[in-house]
Amino acid sequence: MLCGIDLGSRNVKVALLAEDGSLTLHRYDTVSFYREHGRSVDGQLQVDFAALGLGVPAQVVATGYGRQTINLKGAEIIPEIKAHVLGAIHQTGLQDFTLLDLGGQDSKVVLVARGKMIDFQTNDKCAASTGRYLENMAAVLDINMEELASYYKDPVDLNSTCAIFGETELIGKVVEGHPVSSLAAGVNYTIFKRIKPMLMKLLTNTIVFTGGVAHNRALVKIIETEMKVPVVVPAHPQYNGAIGCCAYALG
Repeated sequence: MLCGIDLGSRNVKVALLAEDGSLTLHRYDTVSFYREHGRSVDGQLQVDFAALGLGVPAQVVATGYGRQTINLKGAEIIPEIKAHVLGAIHQTGLQDFTLLDLGGQDSKVVLVARGKMIDFQTNDKCAASTGRYLENMAAVLDINMEELASYYKDPVDLNSTCAIFGETELIGKVVEGHPVSSLAAGVNYTIFKRIKPMLMKLLTNTIVFTGGVAHNRALVKIIETEMKVPVVVPAHPQYNGAIGCCAYALG
């Protein structure tokens, strides 16, 4: 059994790949995972896989937001973008595509040709195009993420490029009396407007969309309509990095 771990800013994702090719996926709150399932041994984080009920993996490969600050004992550490590229290839079977990964606190766009990373753009300085931004905006509108992800028609124009000021702007639009559907559509369009420059620079004939934000159906529709290329969402977009770590272990 191979184990891939994606140490995310919000969640730790674990993928277990059995010899028959079957995948088992687990997700844990990041802080709770470190507190309850790990301990520091000689400056390294040791995870008790048996206590997690995950068995004892033959090989562990790790990546993610926390890979540079958390030295996982017994694991091979690989760059986050590499893991996500390998995960996207493993899940879709594609070799040529633009990878769009939107996570809890950062966004990445990667140009992939013949199964290799050619170029990439990242934004980890601002949360305005990430899952945390969407969660905050859904809270302002008093709707859940599932409902937010259903609106893309007749969007209210939102222009703030800052997650904090964006909330203030959205509240102003609420006061103006716009319907929730248009406000939510406007929120989804702001995500697209912030990632569009990165997509334009590295656009191919297909976009593979991963990360937790890939569950936002409205954003998928917006990207397809605006960029005029198909958007492929793998079966497990939120676990893509962990799956990529397993793919790396496979060689």
